[in-house]
Amino acid sequence: MKIKPGDLLENITSPEELRKLDRSTLTQLSKELRDYIIDSVSVYGGHFASSLGVVELTVALHYVFNTPNDQLIWDVGHQAYGHKILTGRRDKFHTNRIYKGVSGFPKRDESKYDAFGVGHSSTSISAALGMAVASAIKGEKDRQHIAVIGDGALTGGLAFEAMNHAGVANSNVLIILNDNNMSIDPNVGALKDYLTDITTSQTYNKIKDEAWKILGKLNKLGPNAQELASKFENSIKSFLLQQSNLFESLNLRYFGPIDGHDVDHLVSVLSDMKNIKGPKILHCITTKGKGFKPAEQEQTKWHATGSFDKVTGAIHKKTVEKPQPAKYQDVFGHTLVELAKANDKIVGITPAMPSGCSLNIMMEAMPDRAFDVGIAEQHAVTFSAGLATQGLVPFCNIYSTFMQRAYDQVIHDVAIQNLPVNFCLDRAGFAGADGPTHHGAYDLAFMRSVPNMIIAAPINEEELRNLMFTAQKPRKGKAFTIRYPRGQGVMINWKTPMRTIEIGTGEQLVDGDDIAILTIGHVGNYALNSVDELASKGISAAVYNMRFVKPLDTELLHKIMGKFNNVITVEDGTIVGGFGSAIIEFNSENNYLTQVKRLGIPDEIIEHGTQEQLQHQCGFDTAGIVATALDMANKRKPSLIK
Repeated sequence: MKIKPGDLLENITSPEELRKLDRSTLTQLSKELRDYIIDSVSVYGGHFASSLGVVELTVALHYVFNTPNDQLIWDVGHQAYGHKILTGRRDKFHTNRIYKGVSGFPKRDESKYDAFGVGHSSTSISAALGMAVASAIKGEKDRQHIAVIGDGALTGGLAFEAMNHAGVANSNVLIILNDNNMSIDPNVGALKDYLTDITTSQTYNKIKDEAWKILGKLNKLGPNAQELASKFENSIKSFLLQQSNLFESLNLRYFGPIDGHDVDHLVSVLSDMKNIKGPKILHCITTKGKGFKPAEQEQTKWHATGSFDKVTGAIHKKTVEKPQPAKYQDVFGHTLVELAKANDKIVGITPAMPSGCSLNIMMEAMPDRAFDVGIAEQHAVTFSAGLATQGLVPFCNIYSTFMQRAYDQVIHDVAIQNLPVNFCLDRAGFAGADGPTHHGAYDLAFMRSVPNMIIAAPINEEELRNLMFTAQKPRKGKAFTIRYPRGQGVMINWKTPMRTIEIGTGEQLVDGDDIAILTIGHVGNYALNSVDELASKGISAAVYNMRFVKPLDTELLHKIMGKFNNVITVEDGTIVGGFGSAIIEFNSENNYLTQVKRLGIPDEIIEHGTQEQLQHQCGFDTAGIVATALDMANKRKPSLIK
């Protein structure tokens, strides 16, 4: 089913055509674009509220600036649906986030209008500044570089590093601050309070309104307009600094705040700002979910959604015939509260993902012991390290893909000091429709190389509870990483007492004689599912849940390698340096000649799709395990050990 565009939108296949429209039609075009996004996402699902909030801004930016020559960078990309629709992808937009379809984020190899690939937050200003400096070096004096960043993404340290540089680089950069007081969850921290103050200060905004009126007149005076505008700005500089404007103190000329939903005014302001050289910031006030009442009222819920009734707002639910197991992240949230009630040293930390990782459960039950630190993964890790030095037991929950951003802190602030910080890495393995920027492909490999680190992955939710129970018990140093995927495993009995799992121990799940399948984490269930099919083909497979990548259960491995000629390792992480590599290293160090075949994510970038589609593509689902076992059986080589 394809969604039909409105009268204006259906004739726009590029920003060049948009710029041919009469300015008086832009309000209607904005309405059509918003309706198109609502119609499309209501049928196909996807990120929703963020894109609705920047419809007018998207139209105005492409109307005023000569994209793609003028380079437009969208921070994160959740807000870029309107951008994609206006830049030649409207007819393909129904494939958004679908396997082999349009990416849910801007992507350089998808469109010339996607100036920079964005999936993680806070990157846009750095990228835009790099492009602007490159343009200056190449003598491209009139080329514009625009970064659109949300106030949630502005809490990331990278954004401040970039603004600090931009203020002295004297490059032609325009930062659009999309201020809606939201990331995925409501924003937190002093920056949020500061932006609220600056948008409500009557004195400050009065002088800025006067500045805009005068600048607007100056721009009509001719070739000396820029010099006059500069003199006027300097005359109010002292006032601005007295008002403690953060951006002005970084040498970024600040304009606003203005209504981000008034497309005509946006066009006027952006047209004026094109003629103001140097680094500058335009503060736009928007409403996340604008134009769809349920999304305006429950912005976190509507950040991303499945299909829904666009009239009533009712989300379509999949019909299920039997009770479904709890999601891993919900098991984490409830278990952490359960543990914290019994252990008053436990604290929870997350960088801006409390609802996603379910730390919001502890934040509601124990608000003084659970912390959302904003989009600041580096700070989350070092903050946790500080807590650990004082004898507290931090559970720092960061999505696997975002933990990449704090790798230095893991090594420098945790591992080197041998601090017992507990890392819970949600969304490990394939993230699904969010694609390569969000896949948790690398945590096993990059954490495995860090000294003073324990690494485990549960095969199901019950084992997650037991690993968390183990991690909160006193231990001498060593960080503890527990990684688990998005989604569901097996049904558990919440009344079953949690137990300690001895660190570095695995278990045999199924006995067999012909081939051994060694697994780590939830993918062990695929190996279990392969046993009967292999038996029907005459292959007796043993399955081992290794639980720990570091330390390995060497006693169990000696038994396995002494018995089997053929071993398959299965992981939902990169095979380069991951679990399978650890097994091969063990074999080499102990002179075993057992044949080892690694199944996992190959050494390439995997695009978006459902978890099931991507696991099948990479060959570590049940079908892939069966096929690999059959292939190894047909190529069986005698072991020199035997």
